[in-house]
Amino acid sequence: MEVHVEHLGAVQFEIKARQHTIACDQPEALGGFDEGMTPPELLLSALASCAAYYAVAYLKKKGLAAPGTRVSVSADKVQNPARMDNFKIALSVPIDLSEENRAGLEAGRASLPHPQHPAASSHHRPNHPRVRT
Repeated sequence: MEVHVEHLGAVQFEIKARQHTIACDQPEALGGFDEGMTPPELLLSALASCAAYYAVAYLKKKGLAAPGTRVSVSADKVQNPARMDNFKIALSVPIDLSEENRAGLEAGRASLPHPQHPAASSHHRPNHPRVRT
């Protein structure tokens, strides 16, 4: 898997993966033109779409309805060093779930890629995203 990023000027970037292209930009207040998501928004979007993909796959495997499944991801910007932390994943499904299926969806978070600061030492416990269903 590979992604290519090209600086277009100011604080705009073009991101390419396979035959797809998206824009990355900053709000006008930060010197951009607000023509695309910011890098942190793209990070949260990638995590949310990954969580949604695995949640829907689980629901389909169990023969449960998946249309209308929604995922929201949030994180805090923290300092020293500057990074995103305290990721929270909220999953909403349009059906009532048994405790078994709720636990199955929550266990799926172990399948998600986990953003972690590269400077963190290996003895630190990873900050696994919290999942609410």
